[in-house]
Amino acid sequence: MKTLYIVRHAKSSWTYKGIKDIDRPLKKRGINDAYLISNVLNKKIATPDVFISSCANRALHTGMIFSYTFNYPLANLRISKSLYNFSDGYLIKTVKALDDSFDSAIIFSHDHGINTFVNKFGSKEIDHVPTCGVVGIKFDTNHWKNIKSGNTFLTEFPKNYK
Repeated sequence: MKTLYIVRHAKSSWTYKGIKDIDRPLKKRGINDAYLISNVLNKKIATPDVFISSCANRALHTGMIFSYTFNYPLANLRISKSLYNFSDGYLIKTVKALDDSFDSAIIFSHDHGINTFVNKFGSKEIDHVPTCGVVGIKFDTNHWKNIKSGNTFLTEFPKNYK
C-alpha cells in the first residue's frame, strides 16, 4: 500500500511588481492557512516518509511550514524543478519515480497539475483543490511506478476550518 498526500501551495501574493512568477511569496493569509492545515493534518496522519516541493517560493514556503509542523527535518525536504511545470505529467513522473522504500509521500505543487492528477488517480471527483488544500490517495500497490486508480480518503481545505 502506498499513500500520497498532494498539497496545493498556500495563497500567494501578487502585490510585488517586477518579480518572476517562481519567486512570488505567500500572503499572510497563505502563511496562516499553511499552519492551520498542517496542524489539522498532523493530528490525522502519521508523518509522511518523504516531503517533496516545487522549487517555486510559494510551494517551498508551504512545504517548509508543513515540515516544521510535522517535525520533519528541513534538510530532508526535497526540491523539484520539474514540479514547477503546471502539468499533471510532471506530477505523475515525480510520483512514479518515488523510491519504493517510501510508503507515504507528501508533495507541494500547483493548481492545474494537482486538479488533473487527483481526478485521474483518485476515487472522488474534486472540482477544484483550493490553495493549501490537501488530498490524500491510497494506492493498492507496492511500487510507485505501478500506481493506477487509488482511493481518495482525505480532503482537507482551509474553508472547512474558518
